[in-house]
Amino acid sequence: MSFGQGQGGPSWDSGNPNTPQQPDTPDWAALADASASRNRRKRLLLVGGAVLATLAVGAAVAAAVVNADGGETDDARPGSLPPSVSDPASESTGPGPSFEATTPPPPPDPKEFVSSADKDKAPISADTLFPDSRLTVGPLIYEKGATGSTDSCASVTRGDLGKVLTGNGCTRLMRATYTRDGIAVTVGVALFEDATKATRAKDQADKGNLLSLSGSGVSGFCNTTICRTTTNAYGRYAYFTVAGYTNGKNVTPQDRAVYRTGDDLAEFTFRQIIRRGEAQASAAAENPL
Repeated sequence: MSFGQGQGGPSWDSGNPNTPQQPDTPDWAALADASASRNRRKRLLLVGGAVLATLAVGAAVAAAVVNADGGETDDARPGSLPPSVSDPASESTGPGPSFEATTPPPPPDPKEFVSSADKDKAPISADTLFPDSRLTVGPLIYEKGATGSTDSCASVTRGDLGKVLTGNGCTRLMRATYTRDGIAVTVGVALFEDATKATRAKDQADKGNLLSLSGSGVSGFCNTTICRTTTNAYGRYAYFTVAGYTNGKNVTPQDRAVYRTGDDLAEFTFRQIIRRGEAQASAAAENPL
C-alpha cells in the first residue's frame, strides 16, 4: 500500500473542506521589520531623552553662571544684595573711635587787661606810651618835646580837674608834648584802679584842664591864652589834650589845624592804650596759668 508520494509528507487538498488545513506560517520578514522598527523607536527615545537631559543640565549651569556673574535676577539687581549678605563697604566705613568734644577757651579780651590794675601789670611810663621822637599821621609829622610823669595828679592841672582826678583816686599822670608848624599840644594820661573810676573822672571833667608841658625847645603855651582841650577814657585810663599856638595867639573854632593836632594826639594815645592791652592778652594766651 502506498501512503504518499515520497518523503515530503502528506499532501493536503485545500479544496476539500474535509481535508485538514495546513497551519499559518509566520511572516518572518514582517516580524523582522516590526522588530527593527521597535528598536529604532527605542533608540530615538533614548537619544531624545539624553538630549533633553543635556539641555536641562546646560540650562541650569548657564543660569548658575549668569547669577554668579551678576545677571539680572530678582535678587541680583544693580545695587542690591541678598538678604543674608552684608555690604563690606558699610562694614569698613562704620563709625570710628569717638573722642570727647572739647571747646577751646576764648582768647583773652585785651580790654580786660587795661581795665583793672589787678591785670594791667606791664611796665608803663611816659616814654613807653610815647616812645618815638616824632609821630607821623598821614602827611603830618609831629616832633616830640618834653615828657613827664607824677604821682600827684592834681599838681599838673588847673581849675577843677585836679579835684576830679584826686576824688576818683588818680594814681599817676604822664604827659608828653608835640609840636608842628607853630602849634603845640600836650597830652596827659591819668591812671585809676579800674575803668569805673576812669569813666567817672572823664564825665566830671567839664571844668579845668591840663597844664601844658614845656621844655626841649618848646616854650610855655596855653598858660594865659584860650586853647582847645579834649577829654576821654578807655579802660582804667583817662586821657586829656590841650592844644594852642606857641606864639600866644588865642584859638578860635575856625582854627582847624589846632583841632586837628589835638585830635591826632588823642587818637594816637587811644591806640597806644589798646596796643598795651593786646600785648598783655597775647602774652597771657601764650603762657596760660
